[in-house]
Amino acid sequence: MTRRDADISSDAEQGDSDEVLPGADLAPLKLKRDEERRLSAGHLWVYSNEIDTAATPLGGFGAGQPVAIRSAKDKFMGYGYVNPHSLIAARILSRDVRHSPSKSLIVHRLNVALALRERCYSRPFYRLAYGEADGLPGLVVDRYDDVFVVQLGTAGMEVLREEVLAALLQVFKPRGVLFKNDSAAREAEGLPSYIEVAAGTVPDEVLVEEAGLSFAAPLAGGQKTGWFYDQAANREQFLRYASGAARILDVCGYLGAWGIRAAAGRGAHVTMVDSSAAACEHATANAARNNVPFEALRGDAFDVLTGLAEARERFDLVIIDPPAFIKRRKDLPKGIAAYRRLTQLAVQCTGRDALLVSCSCSHHLPAEELDAALQRGARHASRQAQVISVGGQAPDHPVHPAIPETRYLKALLARITPD
Repeated sequence: MTRRDADISSDAEQGDSDEVLPGADLAPLKLKRDEERRLSAGHLWVYSNEIDTAATPLGGFGAGQPVAIRSAKDKFMGYGYVNPHSLIAARILSRDVRHSPSKSLIVHRLNVALALRERCYSRPFYRLAYGEADGLPGLVVDRYDDVFVVQLGTAGMEVLREEVLAALLQVFKPRGVLFKNDSAAREAEGLPSYIEVAAGTVPDEVLVEEAGLSFAAPLAGGQKTGWFYDQAANREQFLRYASGAARILDVCGYLGAWGIRAAAGRGAHVTMVDSSAAACEHATANAARNNVPFEALRGDAFDVLTGLAEARERFDLVIIDPPAFIKRRKDLPKGIAAYRRLTQLAVQCTGRDALLVSCSCSHHLPAEELDAALQRGARHASRQAQVISVGGQAPDHPVHPAIPETRYLKALLARITPD
């Protein structure tokens, strides 16, 4: 038995057939007839219209309450938690009848997640837990060596907050754990926002190592969990083609990771655009830390790019990595228009034979729409575009093949040339 298996098995071993199984006291959540098929195929979500509310009224459950999910024929489908106020009314944590929601289950999940990250990364800087894809729906954990930043995105994970913390302390013995629970997902779950140090000491900022460079990332005061690990693989994949770029434009640059990585060690100059004064300050400091010539322009990306295009400023490499323009399906038309407009402006700022990195973290944006935005932007400027590399999220953001929502990041590298 491995250490990872022992953590869970020691607490929840199945004895003889007369033994009461863990989770036997959990309230059942009954599905309608034939609604178990998607769960049997591997999905982890139960929608409110799939529940037999005559047998198990949703109003009888508390938000985040652990439950035993059962089919219409009373077949055990898994242990999970329920939120009667959400369209996604329940999420599965375990399909093993012996292992109900507990600290031991979370310890096991974290150890399994850790094994993947240790296979992919030589240093402890990565997303340790990525929700459903790591069997921990509603939980995100980013690791900065011995400091951990945690987001509890659902009512069920909020109920398990102390178990999550205890599991992290047991597996990693961290210097500090920060709960950064200020995401929009919590509002949809009916949860309040809060940021607090849950254990140990957490510095205002940490140093992140990437490709031999060092970046300071603010934690409590930063965006999301402080650093965007999901783009690390794309930076590694794309920027090897940018060795000849002397002028680099990094749009929506946040802490400057894209531009600084592209310019480091070559004397290339980076111009970064971001609407946040704090981001501009942190990025400028990161550039100085890595000896990169750097200028930060604070302002709305559309306005700043318009000004640069009108001033006929031209760059050898342009990176556009905006926040999600499409957070809900109904935002799709407006979001597509925004991606098209931003790409069009970016193309207008490219030099005669330049590279353009275009990214979208909007799950609802089809990959072909990112291609279409590139093509429309190039033709509007009477230019030709060649896509030479395509990327997605880094391996510490694995995709659950039954849950398309876990695949969200799209990125492409294009060459922009005269018509």
